[in-house]
Amino acid sequence: MTSTRPPSRTTGTGRHARPSGAGRAVAVLVLVVLAALIPVLGPSPALHGTGEAEAPGTGGIALLRTVLFAALSVSLGELFVNRLAKSLPGAPPERPRTWSAYASAVGFVAALGLASVVATGNLVPDSVADIDVGGLHSSRDGKLALLEVNGFLAAGLCATSRRPGLQVWPLAAVIVAEALRAHPTTEYSPLLGSGLTLVHLTCASLWVGGLLYALRTLCAWRDVEAGPALLGLYARVAAVLLAAITATGVCSSLRRMPPGTIVDQLTDTAYGRVLLAKVVLMVAVAALALWARVRLSRAADPLTACSPARAEVAVLGVVVAVSGLLTALPVPIRW
Repeated sequence: MTSTRPPSRTTGTGRHARPSGAGRAVAVLVLVVLAALIPVLGPSPALHGTGEAEAPGTGGIALLRTVLFAALSVSLGELFVNRLAKSLPGAPPERPRTWSAYASAVGFVAALGLASVVATGNLVPDSVADIDVGGLHSSRDGKLALLEVNGFLAAGLCATSRRPGLQVWPLAAVIVAEALRAHPTTEYSPLLGSGLTLVHLTCASLWVGGLLYALRTLCAWRDVEAGPALLGLYARVAAVLLAAITATGVCSSLRRMPPGTIVDQLTDTAYGRVLLAKVVLMVAVAALALWARVRLSRAADPLTACSPARAEVAVLGVVVAVSGLLTALPVPIRW
């Protein structure tokens, strides 16, 4: 059922006309500050008391992977939401300014930094002379690092071309490379692990970047009926993405932490502690997504759903940071 009247941003004395902005801001700020303690302070608090040694440059690697994941999300999210918008009847042609080219440039720099670490034997280089660029071609990790660098470079060129949709292919190559890198051949059933990471990272990038671009598009479509329709369409697809993210995340965790050791590892290992922080954040994100969905379907003004959606974007940003830290910590693999 589709409304025939454009949504009103002010409904007089309606209940949803003036939600408490201060209350929402304080709640989101407190949530983000509490949940961001581990990624902001770095790996040291997570490693404290575990007996695990901190690898050289863990904080820098976590930051670079956070930037890489964010760049992927921005570019893929724009492609995703633009495809959704094209399927809406009566959608205006206006779109917010694309950030894909900038995201690809930032991702390229992050991938280049990670490649330099691989080129020095997974150590942070002290100088340019320490980087063995030619050696990247002789190892599996080096080849995957080069693939990520070239993938972002190609995506940036596509984003500035007349056919920006072509950037989906180099971005897909980056995701494949990241999935393979996360599961070395010495791991038990590495292809299964890479497949789970591939689905997890793809769905997460579409969810985070898609929500960001959907909210930006709503700002460009002021007082247009297609705005709430786009947010509703995104919400339906996001529910599927959340289910896939949850399923693949649980399966990946069980592969690394067998059921009998999960409780102990969530508190006794750095990986488990950061994973627990990520789970708490994801619960908060799911609650905000549900809140936005309820407002979208029941509120007198559907655009009031933008408030919890913006909070969801903020918390998802912290999730990306936690995920970047998670990839840099020692993995408690116990077979």
